[in-house]
Amino acid sequence: MTVPPFISRLPLIQAPMAGVQDWRLAAAVCNAGALGSLPAGMLAPAQLAEQLDQLQQATPRPYNVNFFCHTIPAAIPDRERDWAELLAPYYREVGADPATIPTGASRKPFDEDSASVIEQFRPAVVSFHYGLPAPELLDRIKATGASILSSATTIDEALWLQQHGADAVIAQGLEAGGHRGHFLSDDLTLQQGTFSLLPQIAEAVSVPVIAAGGIATPSGVRAALTLGATAVQIGTAYLLAPEATTRSVHREWLASARARHTALTTLFSGRPARGMVNRLMEELGYFPAQTPDFPLAGNANGPLRAAAEAAGNGDFSPLWAGQFAAACRSAPATEITRWLATGCSGPN
Repeated sequence: MTVPPFISRLPLIQAPMAGVQDWRLAAAVCNAGALGSLPAGMLAPAQLAEQLDQLQQATPRPYNVNFFCHTIPAAIPDRERDWAELLAPYYREVGADPATIPTGASRKPFDEDSASVIEQFRPAVVSFHYGLPAPELLDRIKATGASILSSATTIDEALWLQQHGADAVIAQGLEAGGHRGHFLSDDLTLQQGTFSLLPQIAEAVSVPVIAAGGIATPSGVRAALTLGATAVQIGTAYLLAPEATTRSVHREWLASARARHTALTTLFSGRPARGMVNRLMEELGYFPAQTPDFPLAGNANGPLRAAAEAAGNGDFSPLWAGQFAAACRSAPATEITRWLATGCSGPN
């Protein structure tokens, strides 16, 4: 298969990680020869433009901008009240003020304002989570010349993405940190591990396939390329880099034995996402029935997490990480990228 235009010099992509990075990590990875990514799902248009301006000043190389494609749910007051009541004892414990719980959606889907920013900056790659935007919006992005990537967690999703205009498919295995990218079905029994999903998607589609999920070492990169990946997307391995904005509590947990235990949960956003197991997950369960729909569940979690983290407590935080979080290195992003790149050719 011909090397696609979104591959810079190395078949490595830094996964976009909302909440733990900004343009600095993306620029460092780009300058190391891989494809850096900027998460835009939690940025207003003006914030996104500012981030992209900084990124373009910091690197002349291609980069990726990532967006969500979810539908914002209508608020259900009774459900949000029940959710706040479930968290109330923890609020009292850490001294958080329930009056500070925000309203509205903290994560916005790709829209016309997002498209206008992309048309202004014209990144080489635009990627999506939870499917693809409406055809008219996707056409606007394609008109800029950007390559379109999106996450698939099943073969059916990969085929759908290919049919609806994706230039490449990210095969997101169950081991991946952060939010699952599923969009055709909420049935988690359909989800597969990376090295099971990857070769099946590679056989099913004719577009390039990018492996993602639980890959954090050169040997993992090598294995993914051997199984048919055109490139490998890696996120968790960068969480301890100084260029990341990973919070201190999150860094402490990643550097400890607690990084060995991760699980999927809807507790922190309303949608299944993988993070290190903490007290809130253990005491309330991983999928409590009271959780509001994505992304509204995060509203009541915000003040609780902030108050706890101020005291050095990560028991109420979304500590996103993949299943191989124990492989995280506290090193500059350039060094991490070059280390991972040793898996792009012969054995170590």
